[in-house]
Amino acid sequence: MRLVRQLLAVAAVAFVGGQGVAAVQGNWFLTLVLGLLTAVVAVLVYGWVVRRTEHRPSVEVAREGARAAFGRGAVIGVVTFACVIGNIALLGDYTVHGVGSVTGAVGVVGYMAAAAVTEELLFRGVLFRIVEERTGTWTALVSTGVLFGMMHLLNKDATVWGAVAIAIEAGGMLGAAYVATRTLWLPIGLHFGWNFAESGIFGTEVSGSGGAQKGLLDAATSGSELVTGGRFGPEASLYSVLLGVLVTAAFLWSAARRGRVVPRRRRDVPAGTVATLPR
Repeated sequence: MRLVRQLLAVAAVAFVGGQGVAAVQGNWFLTLVLGLLTAVVAVLVYGWVVRRTEHRPSVEVAREGARAAFGRGAVIGVVTFACVIGNIALLGDYTVHGVGSVTGAVGVVGYMAAAAVTEELLFRGVLFRIVEERTGTWTALVSTGVLFGMMHLLNKDATVWGAVAIAIEAGGMLGAAYVATRTLWLPIGLHFGWNFAESGIFGTEVSGSGGAQKGLLDAATSGSELVTGGRFGPEASLYSVLLGVLVTAAFLWSAARRGRVVPRRRRDVPAGTVATLPR
């Protein structure tokens, strides 16, 4: 029941906040404010419901070290996606037409902050963490990755391959980032940095959402869908899958070295034990 209660609490914030952000999407200032507000409220609600249902401090969203972890994750996300775009551009399949919109990019900050925080709280903070306590890291990584990919099938221009790519690159990478650090701030930063770079900087489509966010660059992709991801966006590119797998492997290697991988079923583990592993 704690899984249900935690999911419902965070999902309620995600739904209300998402509706609000969608309603003001044409206004960059309101999008920024409502997006950031949704992110803050989601973290507070998650912390509250975890304390109520598990009777422990919500250390995975602790304020201590949050800024540094979020910053590291954001840098990794931006750099990784920049590598994806760089490889696509080398093949001549990414073209910059000019400067985009600065205010549009600022609005994207709020939009992507809300999405990154609520999705990470739901998928890594609730689902991954609780499944891992009972089945181990590997089962949790695969099962929540598949669910994360399937969720993106609801997007406007979704494709089956796009969902598979998301499951492999994002589901694996974000889950592994949590395992390696035992804090949600790094995967939140990574998620935000990747999405902001994708839309707010390079002006490309995000996960087939059909969004109209304008980034700093007015650009377009063309050519093979295996290279560019087609209408789903570069997340369905083979380059994204390859780089996502490499980053996932690096995080899992780090987690294994630090003894943070839970290798087997642990039915005897009290609620919250895995979440409080040393960082």
